Amino acid sequence: MASIKVAFWNLENLFDTTVSEIAADLKFTPENGWDDAAFKAKLTNLAQIIKLMHDGQGPDLLGLCEIENASVAQQLIAEIGRPDLELAHIESPDIRGIDCSLIFSREVFELAGDPVGHLVHLRFPTRDIFEVPLRVLDNGAELTVLVNHWPSRSRGRVESEAFRVSVASHCGRITDGMLKFSRGEYGAMPDTQATLDTVNQRWNRNLLLMGDFNDEPFNRSVLEELKASNGVDKLEELIKKSTRRKTPTMASYLKRQAYLFNCMWPILGRQDEGTFYFSRSTNTMNVLDQFILSRGLFFGEQHLGMDLDSVQVFTPDLMTTPSGRPRAFSKKTHKGFSDHFPIEAVIETR
Repeated sequence: MASIKVAFWNLENLFDTTVSEIAADLKFTPENGWDDAAFKAKLTNLAQIIKLMHDGQGPDLLGLCEIENASVAQQLIAEIGRPDLELAHIESPDIRGIDCSLIFSREVFELAGDPVGHLVHLRFPTRDIFEVPLRVLDNGAELTVLVNHWPSRSRGRVESEAFRVSVASHCGRITDGMLKFSRGEYGAMPDTQATLDTVNQRWNRNLLLMGDFNDEPFNRSVLEELKASNGVDKLEELIKKSTRRKTPTMASYLKRQAYLFNCMWPILGRQDEGTFYFSRSTNTMNVLDQFILSRGLFFGEQHLGMDLDSVQVFTPDLMTTPSGRPRAFSKKTHKGFSDHFPIEAVIETR
């Protein structure tokens, strides 16, 4: 059994210094202090934290958001200094000009297909849900990663909730499509035990959702729309045959929803622990950054399983303020890192 070290981090506006319309709107220009020195300092600072993750070994799989483009991601990889790291990235038309990326170790994974950016259209194109299919070299197990960055709370949590609910519903359709056959596919399959086995094999695929969801695990978008909770009552159910068939009827199969498991609930009960400080919230720290699993990855049905005890917010002293908040990067002093803490976990091969 091998351990795969996983992490996710919102890098907080990691733009390059090339002048663009969106960078100018957000004041990430040399005239506003975002020059080569500031950019390089932030790269160095971020890489320093990434190298400290997992007891100084660094992650084998690292999801990122709020990164401007592939060039910036490649520069971050160079700063980390590990020759085994490879980038999966697709440029998205996000209105803020920031993307999601996935960095993985070539010594642990290989791509099992082409990455896909699932663009969500609201009144304007919003951050994509970035899908990366991987294969574990150690045992051939497949793992699909969905890196998320949902619409922000900048207009207020309640005022902006509908946007996150829309993205959550879209993400739920993506996961359902990965874990279930379409109407046409299912209708063409014979009513046999072999078909039921095939249906459950798909139902047990390894899916890992990671990201900054900009809502907490108990909020409507995550709990009700995405169907990600801390319970296993519905998660544990395999797809079963119907009374008079060896497989479910078309109607019962199509209405089934893929419930997911949210790993972050234990952190909610810990005083002053979270990934982001939101001043207009009742809680001191919010748990906006999360790992969410399919039932297959939760139960280890297809040779991979999440070690739930390994899930944690990574809060090294270096990036923590005296009040316990993340130390954001300052364009003036070139000190600090991000306004989010990273999260870590370990996936075991089985």
